Amino acid sequence: MGRYTGGRGWYGKMLGAAVGVTLLATGASVWSAQAGAVHASGKPGKAGPTASAAPARPGGSTPPKSPGTGVTPVDAGIAHASDRGPRGVNITIDDGPDPTWTPQVLALLREHGVKAVFCVTGLQARAHPGLVKEVVAAGHRLCNHSVSHDTAMDGKSEAYQSREILDAERMIVEASGGVRPLYYRAPGGAFTPYSRGVAASRGMRPLGWNVDTKDFERPGADAIVATVERELPNGPTLLFHDAGGDRSQTVAALRRVLPRLKEQGRVFGFPVR
Repeated sequence: MGRYTGGRGWYGKMLGAAVGVTLLATGASVWSAQAGAVHASGKPGKAGPTASAAPARPGGSTPPKSPGTGVTPVDAGIAHASDRGPRGVNITIDDGPDPTWTPQVLALLREHGVKAVFCVTGLQARAHPGLVKEVVAAGHRLCNHSVSHDTAMDGKSEAYQSREILDAERMIVEASGGVRPLYYRAPGGAFTPYSRGVAASRGMRPLGWNVDTKDFERPGADAIVATVERELPNGPTLLFHDAGGDRSQTVAALRRVLPRLKEQGRVFGFPVR
């Protein structure tokens, strides 16, 4: 699985802060989540990770289990399908929230009556809790995108992977006012069997994608739209970004993609859990 490259230096500036955050979890790798209501409206090649469920890698340890917290474990297989069936499309938005771009994306989704999954990082959620609450209030779902967006976390220790996932879960729940993330998307697709097991044990379905719009490379709105049209036959889950740089091309592309998908008879849903 390739890593996202280009235009990602924004995250490098946050890694120092991330180290401090994750080290706070020493001795607390298994976090007992706050009780809170869940708001719910309800690759081959580059089509995103497709690994099947496996709670721990061969020779690795079993993912940490949380004591009675009311969290229901989910399938550890990486989800791609839509809960709306063969004509379904899942819009997923990564890396935010961002005070400039997230409100514009939310406005477009509202205009077209579309619900999406926002894959937020712990650091961004903590920095912009009001935006996380806006996402939830609009009926969208939250996804855990790790604390610091470390695209190399699959090569690091299981303890590190746990901290990135569980600390982010805590930060997102706190920012949202008690709403839990329903999915976990590894930065750059850096899943491991262990990390998928950790997320699934906390009720977060690992989430892949089928259409990588490459909008983070800023290829132009025309190119983003063309990628959606070309790769949608690969599957229903589309990957966009609302942070990490200038996302004006993403906004412009979504303004064209959303009504076009409706005209094609597509229906917007959420990834299966």
